[in-house]
Amino acid sequence: MVILNYTLHLTPYTKMTLFGQTLEQLQTLCLQEGFPKFTAKQLCDWMYKKNVTDIDLMTNLSLKIRARLKEIATLGRTPAVNCQTSVDGTKKYLFKIHNSKFIESVYIPTPDRATLCISSQVGCKMGCRFCVTGKQGFHGSLTAADILNQLFEVDAAIKKTNNQASIHNVVFMGMGEPMDNYDAVRQTIDVMTAEWGLAWSPQRITVSTVGIIPTLKRLLDETRCHVAVSLHNPFLEEREAIMPVERAYPIADVVKLLQQYNWRGQRRISFEYIMFRGLNDDIRHASALRSLLRGLPCRVNLIRFHASPDMPYRTSTDIVIENFCNYLNDHGIIATVRASRGEDIMAACGLLAGKERP
Repeated sequence: MVILNYTLHLTPYTKMTLFGQTLEQLQTLCLQEGFPKFTAKQLCDWMYKKNVTDIDLMTNLSLKIRARLKEIATLGRTPAVNCQTSVDGTKKYLFKIHNSKFIESVYIPTPDRATLCISSQVGCKMGCRFCVTGKQGFHGSLTAADILNQLFEVDAAIKKTNNQASIHNVVFMGMGEPMDNYDAVRQTIDVMTAEWGLAWSPQRITVSTVGIIPTLKRLLDETRCHVAVSLHNPFLEEREAIMPVERAYPIADVVKLLQQYNWRGQRRISFEYIMFRGLNDDIRHASALRSLLRGLPCRVNLIRFHASPDMPYRTSTDIVIENFCNYLNDHGIIATVRASRGEDIMAACGLLAGKERP
C-alpha cells in the first residue's frame, strides 16, 4: 500500500481535523507535538474501531494530551441534518459541510446486504447533460473527513434504528467525480482498508468514474477496489454530446487502459449505461458496445433514465431495454438491468442535488 506524503501546517487560527487522517499523518502530528508515537495508533483505534466522537472519551490518552488535542484539533464528525425514506426502503441523508453547502448519501438495503452510495464533491465539474448534480455546477471537493463522515454517520444511524450491522458495501457513485478528487478518495480508501482503520476488503468498495485516465491509472495501480465506468454511448461524437469528458479522455482510450489489467480474479470492472429513448438504445449501439468491450471481462449495468425537470431526455421502454440486454448477453457481454431505487425521493442515479430541505 502506498502512503500519501503528509506535512502538518497549523496556524494559531486554524485547527486540523483528526477524523480521516491516516496512521502516518497522525504519527507526524504526534512527533511534532512531542506525544508518544503509539498515541497515533490509539487515536486510530478510538476513531475508526471504537467510533468515538469526542476527544474527552479517549480515556487511555493522558489528560495533558487530550487537552492539547482540543487546542489544536477537532474530531470532525457531523451528523446528517435530514433523512428521507423512500417507499422501497432506500434512505437519503443530507449533510452540511464546512462551506455551508450540502451533499447527499444514499443507503440502499436489500434482503442480503446494504450498500451506501457516497459523495466525493459538492456538485461536479464534468457537466454530463443528463445529470442533476452536474447541472448545479462545481462547488468544491470534499476532504477525506467529509467523505468518511458519511459512512460512519449513516452506519451509526442505521444501527441505532435496527440494532444490527448495516453497511456491507460502499460505492463512490454519489455527487461528484471521484477521480477529480483522487487524493481525498484514496486517503478514504486507505482508512477503510488498512488494519489500523476499518480493515475492510477492497472488494467491498466500488469507485465510479467518467474515465479521467491519469487518476484512474493511479487508482488501478494503487488499490484493489472495483471500478465502474460511466459509458452511456459507444460512439465518440454521440458520447461527447452528453458527456464533455469524451473530448479529453475518449472512452476508447479508457477501455485500452483497462485492458492492461487483470479482471479475471476477485477485482471487477463494470460499465454503467443509462438508457435514453431514441439516443443510445438500438441494436446499432448494442453492436458498437459489444465491439468496444470485446475481450474485456466485464459487466454492463443498464440503467433506466430518471427524468428530472428541464432535461429533454426520456427513458427507453422496458421492451427496448430487455432487447438491448438480451443482445449483449447473447453476444458474450454480461449485462443486467439495474433496479431503480429511491426515485420518489430523488435518490436514484443522477438525481442527487444536495439541496437543503425542511
